[in-house]
Amino acid sequence: MAILVDKKTVVLVQGITGKEGARATKEMIEYGTKVVAGVTPGKGGTVTEDGVPVFNSVKEATNKFPEINASLIVVPAPFVYSATSEAIESNIPLVNILTEHVPVFDVARLIALAKRKNITIIGPSSVGIISPNKGKIGSIGSSGSANKIFTQGSVGLISKSGGMTAEISRILSEKGLGQSAVVGIGGDLLIGATFVDIALLFEVDRQTEALVVFGEIGGTYEEALAEAMRAGRVTKPVVALIVGHFSEKLPQGTVLGHAGAIVNQGRGSYSSKINALKEAGAHIVETPEEIPIILKKLLQ
Repeated sequence: MAILVDKKTVVLVQGITGKEGARATKEMIEYGTKVVAGVTPGKGGTVTEDGVPVFNSVKEATNKFPEINASLIVVPAPFVYSATSEAIESNIPLVNILTEHVPVFDVARLIALAKRKNITIIGPSSVGIISPNKGKIGSIGSSGSANKIFTQGSVGLISKSGGMTAEISRILSEKGLGQSAVVGIGGDLLIGATFVDIALLFEVDRQTEALVVFGEIGGTYEEALAEAMRAGRVTKPVVALIVGHFSEKLPQGTVLGHAGAIVNQGRGSYSSKINALKEAGAHIVETPEEIPIILKKLLQ
């Protein structure tokens, strides 16, 4: 099994003729993902260098290819709301937003729209999703390196950081610990699918035996995961790496790195996240290199 992306995933790329859209399309096709259409208003009727037909709207694309079940959003931030809402209105069940710096108000409206239609949004600022040897969506796993970094196995990885999705996966693979799926949820203040949402998908996935989460200070998504663990909703072993210990000495309300890294009155702080996860039974590590050591003990 795999979560979110597998061999049956059929992708539409919104913003396919832009630099990032074209690159992501090429890499997905090279990995074996089925990309059947793209959308760039005003360029309908053309074909990309990879042979993917371009349409003026999502409706045109889905009319031609009704099997589309995932959309990658790679348009400039001001246009993300209209592009994503178009995908939602077309009932595409999975929408992955690669674009960064999307206005928080736009994200809030999109989450509300998606929830009404039971549609999953991953992102914004998501590097993507990969199920090793099955398929990927987004820019996760660059050409030529994906098969070395991401290997098939039983560890589910959820990360706020795009760079750390690859780094942790590389370390796991080098130690013989493959991944069932790797999901970059994005590090913005407000995101679609959260740690809890993805952990619940892994919970019912027979291939996944343990979870690794990479979190940061700011927001309360890690604390929410701890609450789900205490409530018995997430029962598989969790190994967590939370960065930002240095922030304990900084003033409340300090913004660091990702837009989500804002600490308010204790909640969202490094200590708050670590304590909540520890109390819930998660195994806390301080470096990526410790993760496979703990996992091998848990999976024996």
